[in-house]
Amino acid sequence: MDEILNLDDMQRAAEAVLPRGAFDYYAGGAGDEITLRANRRAYEEVFLRPRVLTGLGPIDTRTQVLGTDVAVPILLAPVAFQKMAHGEGECATARAAGRAGTLMTVSTIASTSLEDIAAVATGPLWFQLYVYRDRAITRELLRRAKAAGYRAIVLTVDTPMLGRRERDLRNRFTLPPGVRLENLAWLEGQVAGITGWSEASSFWSYVHEQLDAALSWEVLDWLRKETDLPILVKGVQAREDATRAVERGVAGVVVSNHGGRQLDGAEPTLRSLPGVVEAVDNRAEVYVDGGVRRGVDVVKALAMGARAVLIGRPQLWGLTLGGEDGVVKMLAMLRAELELAMALCGADAVAKIDRALLAP
Repeated sequence: MDEILNLDDMQRAAEAVLPRGAFDYYAGGAGDEITLRANRRAYEEVFLRPRVLTGLGPIDTRTQVLGTDVAVPILLAPVAFQKMAHGEGECATARAAGRAGTLMTVSTIASTSLEDIAAVATGPLWFQLYVYRDRAITRELLRRAKAAGYRAIVLTVDTPMLGRRERDLRNRFTLPPGVRLENLAWLEGQVAGITGWSEASSFWSYVHEQLDAALSWEVLDWLRKETDLPILVKGVQAREDATRAVERGVAGVVVSNHGGRQLDGAEPTLRSLPGVVEAVDNRAEVYVDGGVRRGVDVVKALAMGARAVLIGRPQLWGLTLGGEDGVVKMLAMLRAELELAMALCGADAVAKIDRALLAP
């Protein structure tokens, strides 16, 4: 991978290797993919105003997320079905996160069980959660996450229905043999007995049908009774929703539009970030995902008030090309870019990145 110099290079190389259906599932967005493109473009439209002669010391990228030390303010977002990219899937990614000194968020619809991931992880883990209409499914996932040592629950709230992802429709995308929803595999026997839900593809449809479109803010009260783990709400863009989340006692808010995979035409997350930060007003931690591809992007997000960024698709490109080592390389490239950007901005510590660095 010596010829790969940045994350865009990594994506192009992965596209040449992955089957078309798998690549499009990972890379695609909803509808015309307006929001998918806008997430990236938003970073290109923000400029920095670097400071000079600041007496720069050694660059220190360390920070804390919900009280947990990480080596860099770059976390791994929840990404489904990683075994389509590499046979070791989420286990390879978890080991890579530990080697890089950062945190991995494990998807409910991972292709490896949350217990197997935890068994090989050397770094902290969060668990991304969907609340299903059958609350017993969600309750069991919460129990397992706690037992396996996960440190927080990341509740996804932007999927009352799944977005229309036309790449998948054109490809007639189905999971390849050997890839399944391992965290929900215990349900397959029950579902097989339901008329019309007898095949694996139908099981996936059944799980999607379980998404609860009727969720309201009361679900946070229910969750807080079911688990003592900190709760973050992922999928917030409106400042009004950020306020309500904080009022319900969440530990963190993730500004996210699901990587452009849900509502096409939704605002890019970097544009949403300042309003959410203002609404939260230091009462919870704020994170952002979507479109981060350079170290300088991390500086921009932190300058706007994010505690850290989460990256999704790039972990898949690294995983495709080199398994665990590929994810480590991806994170190392991003960290090196961050260190350079911090130095050139005159900020030798994460705490010194603030709004004063942003050009009006």
